[in-house]
Amino acid sequence: MATTLPEHVRHAPIDGQTSPGAATRGPRKLVAILLGSAALVFVLVAAWSLAFSDTQTNTALIFYTVKRSDLPIQVTENGSLQSQKTTELRCEVENFGRERSGTQILSIVPNGETVKKGDLLVELDSALIEDRLDEQELQTERSRNEQIQANVTYENQKTQNETLLAEAKLTLALDELGLKQYEDEEGGTFQLDLQLVDLNIQTAEANRLIRQTDLKGIEQLAKLGYRSKGDLEQARLAALSASSEVARQVSSRKEMVDYTYRKMKMELEGKVATAKRNLKQVGRNNEASLLQALAAKNAADRAFKKEEEKLAKYKKQLERCKIIAPHDGMATYAIERDRKSHVGEGRTVHERQRIITLPNLSLMEVKTGVHESVLETITEGLPATVKVDAFPNRQFKATVKSVAVLADPGEWHSSDVKVYTTIVTLDEKVTDLRPGMSAVVDIHVERIRNVLTVPVQAIFQVGNDNWVYVETAGGTEKKPVTVGKTNEKFIEIVDGLQENDRVVLNPMTLVQSTDTSTNEIDPEADLDDSVNYGVKDSAKKKTDSKKTTQKPKQRSTKSKTAGK
Repeated sequence: MATTLPEHVRHAPIDGQTSPGAATRGPRKLVAILLGSAALVFVLVAAWSLAFSDTQTNTALIFYTVKRSDLPIQVTENGSLQSQKTTELRCEVENFGRERSGTQILSIVPNGETVKKGDLLVELDSALIEDRLDEQELQTERSRNEQIQANVTYENQKTQNETLLAEAKLTLALDELGLKQYEDEEGGTFQLDLQLVDLNIQTAEANRLIRQTDLKGIEQLAKLGYRSKGDLEQARLAALSASSEVARQVSSRKEMVDYTYRKMKMELEGKVATAKRNLKQVGRNNEASLLQALAAKNAADRAFKKEEEKLAKYKKQLERCKIIAPHDGMATYAIERDRKSHVGEGRTVHERQRIITLPNLSLMEVKTGVHESVLETITEGLPATVKVDAFPNRQFKATVKSVAVLADPGEWHSSDVKVYTTIVTLDEKVTDLRPGMSAVVDIHVERIRNVLTVPVQAIFQVGNDNWVYVETAGGTEKKPVTVGKTNEKFIEIVDGLQENDRVVLNPMTLVQSTDTSTNEIDPEADLDDSVNYGVKDSAKKKTDSKKTTQKPKQRSTKSKTAGK
């Protein structure tokens, strides 16, 4: 249906696009926060109409020429600065003494002072540790002397064991050699003794034969009267003696073969066996003695090591009485949760108690929250831009570092608002930013190239359809449109309009004039669900309107990427 324009209506086109804000939305859900509440949108549109109307009446229409341009899609959120790297400096000094009352702070840098790497931040009382250190140095020296003595004893025991073992092996070798020498069939001691006995037997036998011959000769001479009876008896005695010697030698040989050999062999074998047993005993004794010496050595080594560890510990504790800045930053006094533990000069701190937090001021990040409606569009690695309230004329390049998997627990009580903590890191080093400063983060989701766009206020909804008023030769005509993606100021037109078409920016003026019974706007109330600017989600608009009222600087981006 075409609506004829009054003659006094002034056509006021808007040239160009201003810098787009944040958020994305579907075709049926335009950006609620972009519009705030229906009353606010109506007031803004009315003001715009008055600015471009010759008559300054509520019936003036404002027009915009449809054109092609790039549509940047971004999400904008408020947040606060914090350091990418914050070091917690704690008291690492143990509680010494009977009372274990902690360690006193002798000096500490002023709270909030900017410090450099290597600066002395805190000095703790070290008097008791120094006393312990002196005592431990003496104890360590005594333990070292005991260790040296134990090591010398061990080495001496090894040498003694080697000597005893060598002696036992030598004895066994000599005894085995003696047995072998005695038993050798060719040149052994027994064979030599046996040969000697055999020679003695042969000699005795020869002597017996000689004496027997002599006796026979003397007997014949005595019969002839040439030898006396005494000579004869002497000859007989000599022959008898020679026979007796042969018998003795034969008996000696038999004794040597039957008894002396066996006896000597048993004695020599016994010595060998004894030497072998002695060798084993020496080995066992050596092992036991060496183990004892080794145990004493190891005990002395462990004792000395423990004393050294104690000494090193006291030295380390003495070093820890001076807390040095590990990097540049701003020294901030730590406050425990119970709010009862304070730090300051003269105060007492306990082991593991936080004393100073040291954020690195050159590496900063922004902690913000992303609304669930745009959560799926935010991923790690997306580029971003950060603006800090304290420096309105500066902006910093940044990158999305992380997006929380679960919603912020602080928001769980609300069924309408689900916010996911998001960390955005600044890509560059800074020098004048401080933790806690308010910041605005623009997360650059994408940039749609060369598409038809119109300002979001040109779109209105009737039921589930999106509409615009288009200038025609006969006035204005209500046309349905298919919308795509949007930011806080402009929305993509997928179908329904052409380039250079002129659309009404304050269509509610025409909606009210054609159907005042259903499309009246109450500045004090939200838009009706059947006729809306942007998103139909009234609950979401209430939330965004509230945020806009409370935080006029915040440009909310709680919207979804729009589709056809």
